[in-house]
Amino acid sequence: MSDQSNGQQQAWQPPAPQAAMPQPVMYAYPPQSKGKGWIVGLVAILAVFALIVIGMASCASAFSSLGGLTGAAGDGASGLTGDTIAIITLDGTIQYDGSTCSPEGLKAKLDEAENNSHIKAVVLRINSGGGTATAGEEMATYVKDFSKPIVVSSASINASAAYEISSQADYIYTERTTAIGSIGTAMTFTDLSGLYDKLGINMTDITSADSKDSTYGNRPLTDDEIAYYQDMIDQINEYFITTVAEGRNMSTDDVRALATGLTFTGMTAVQNGLADEIGTLQDACDKAAELAGASSSYGTIELKQASSSSSLSSLLDLFGLSVKGDQTTSQTEGQGSDGSFTQ
Repeated sequence: MSDQSNGQQQAWQPPAPQAAMPQPVMYAYPPQSKGKGWIVGLVAILAVFALIVIGMASCASAFSSLGGLTGAAGDGASGLTGDTIAIITLDGTIQYDGSTCSPEGLKAKLDEAENNSHIKAVVLRINSGGGTATAGEEMATYVKDFSKPIVVSSASINASAAYEISSQADYIYTERTTAIGSIGTAMTFTDLSGLYDKLGINMTDITSADSKDSTYGNRPLTDDEIAYYQDMIDQINEYFITTVAEGRNMSTDDVRALATGLTFTGMTAVQNGLADEIGTLQDACDKAAELAGASSSYGTIELKQASSSSSLSSLLDLFGLSVKGDQTTSQTEGQGSDGSFTQ
């Protein structure tokens, strides 16, 4: 190539490279940390819950300190000054749960009433369809051996083991529509072997004796096992009948005739001797005061069983909820997987 401007020739040179195009800057953003808001919210909710529980406990203590009509775990009964009728509520299944529906719980409340000179008598407010036979037996003994008058006020149901307990009281009130009685014993066995076969499940029990697995539900009972359990049922039922007969001052034949396993209305129960009179809780308190020779201006106090869930139960009640999962109105008796009997 020639340079015509100056007539000199120069060697060809490649054009100077153009500047590289700027590349977009890429930023590596650090991973965002998870929000902590949910933790703060949870802590706030727990704090509010704790304040409500503490407030409820404070209110309960305040009412007790004012000498109100209810006491818990003996605190309310310590400040009594006049003749008083104690109300103990059995609401739920008769079993070993530490509540007043258990031997330990009922005994604790009866001892509390026994040791307080101002408490002249006890009213058992019963709303129970029964429960564990052995627990009912123990509780009936505690009622029978109690030195002060005991009157029963029956709510919607007073059946089976609950009625066995009631039969040892000095007087039984019932409402007209109360389901009361259900004297009888039954055991329920469930045979799941057919279901296991359909599901392809093979159950094998290794036992020390042929009948050790009779209550497991993995096979049907043999004829000998049915006869054996029937004998157990008959023994327990005969004890039930005898206990009621002694408590109600009836003959065993009369009670046996009523031991159909069915409940009666309160009206029929008064007629056949299983209850004494139609009446309310107030009537029962008046009768208890009369039997104890207490003043006509007597007071009442409810002896409640303290429990760790009491505050939670009260709180849930405010929202229309309940944790009374142990309650039942079932009148069916059976045998648990542990071999225990229920009434």
